[in-house]
Amino acid sequence: MNGVQTSLGATSGTAIAFFLVFISATLAITGWAARKTKTTSEFFAAGGNVSGLQNGFALAGDYMSAASFLGIAGLVATSGFDGLIYSVGWLVGWPVVTFLIAEPLRNLGKYTFADVVAYRLKKKPVRIAAAIGGLTVICFYLIAQMVGAGNLIKMMFGLQYETALLIVGTVMLLYVLFGGMIATTWVQIVKAVLLLGGATLLALLSLVPFGMNPLALFAKAAETYGPEVLAPGKLVSSPLEAVSLGLALMFGTAGLPHILMRFYTVPDAKAARSSVFYATGFIGFFYLVTFILGFGASVHVGRSAITSVDKGGNMAALLLAEAVGGRPFLGFISAVAFATILAVVAGLTLSGAAALAHDLWVGVIRHGQADEKEQLKVARVATIVLALVAMGLGLLFKGQNVAFMVGLAFAVAASSNFPVLLLSITWRKFTTRGAVSAIVAGVVSALVLIWMSPTIQVDLLKNPTAMLSLKNPGIITVPLSFVVGIVVSLLFPEPEAEAKYAEVERRMHLGAEDAEPAAAE
Repeated sequence: MNGVQTSLGATSGTAIAFFLVFISATLAITGWAARKTKTTSEFFAAGGNVSGLQNGFALAGDYMSAASFLGIAGLVATSGFDGLIYSVGWLVGWPVVTFLIAEPLRNLGKYTFADVVAYRLKKKPVRIAAAIGGLTVICFYLIAQMVGAGNLIKMMFGLQYETALLIVGTVMLLYVLFGGMIATTWVQIVKAVLLLGGATLLALLSLVPFGMNPLALFAKAAETYGPEVLAPGKLVSSPLEAVSLGLALMFGTAGLPHILMRFYTVPDAKAARSSVFYATGFIGFFYLVTFILGFGASVHVGRSAITSVDKGGNMAALLLAEAVGGRPFLGFISAVAFATILAVVAGLTLSGAAALAHDLWVGVIRHGQADEKEQLKVARVATIVLALVAMGLGLLFKGQNVAFMVGLAFAVAASSNFPVLLLSITWRKFTTRGAVSAIVAGVVSALVLIWMSPTIQVDLLKNPTAMLSLKNPGIITVPLSFVVGIVVSLLFPEPEAEAKYAEVERRMHLGAEDAEPAAAE
């Protein structure tokens, strides 16, 4: 592509046609799912009837966000090799989920990760703290997704920001309100197939001039931008910063509420493990493809053309689609990006509704005594509230640079949810006070340190310096949360919780067969 000639920002009939096909198909799925969603279990966990392969696709669909697709391709296009740190950081979190989290989560919980933490601890304080931690992560993630959705759709389809938010919020509300987890799962499966297929086709088209050889593409990039494009150190130059970012991305994956919730949709622990295996394969393949997309964009489109359209490089994949496949292919990839946003927002909203309805209303306010009809009603009210909050946050942060909020969501998840989840299933002496203290320490320290970081003080507030040199606080906040949880537990022992650990171990490894989880109280 020469210069910056692009049809991005103009109304595209092709993009709208693909978009309408996707919306029609997924709303038809929602109508089918609505007829099958009669109970709370079906609303929050698809009745536990999702297979390992289906959940693997849905996990990949839930996880591969627009930030992954557009953001990483843009980072690689503008920074070269260093963009890979995000791919690797996000990907290596999945073995942690496979070996430490998936099986205990499926065997001990019901709808949320708070079920697992509260299994042998005092349920009320733990559920309140876990809900605060989970909702904090969801809110930051939702802001990033909704603001990103408004800006992307405005650029891709030529729609107004507010119109784009209204469309995303309304369609997402229809998915979750009527189809619950069944509809959300199938929307994520459809989205994962479209995204994997579209990204693969885009990568293949970008390799055609190079004889389908990625090494020839990388060599061309090195010839154009210098050999340093294939070396690390441009995007993240400090080893301490690299480790801190890696910790947040890796352990944050294992603490995201909408990802953890997916393990309750499968029938048993074996299916939970197999679903992570499939998801890791799909996500790993996708990140390798985005690497080719990034270099493909830098060669076929050019860095100056990419940054002239969007300073952050987020339009690199779309510009590449237009360069190698013309406007029809750009329309298809734009519709895929829109589907990506919808699926992730639906997953976030459903997990937020579970925290509000299951953890706070049923677990705290009603002390586990709400009947099925009341639980389902509260779940749907919570879904409407969260959809309105998501649209409100999108409007509130219009025009703001909210890219840091994805990092903030991962930092809070890694610093609060992951430590308490891991300690509750692996350490006999972990107590209620330890769990609550660890969550509070993780959330507060992550928020404070990110406020003090260059991300806020220099990049957002335009101050000359920041109080903290680290952009990502994970190297401080993750260990801090573990230390606080351990020290408080040792200072204030809880013999009842320690006595129940043997039951946790048995159930964690053997499952509960047909028994109702105790955490449902």
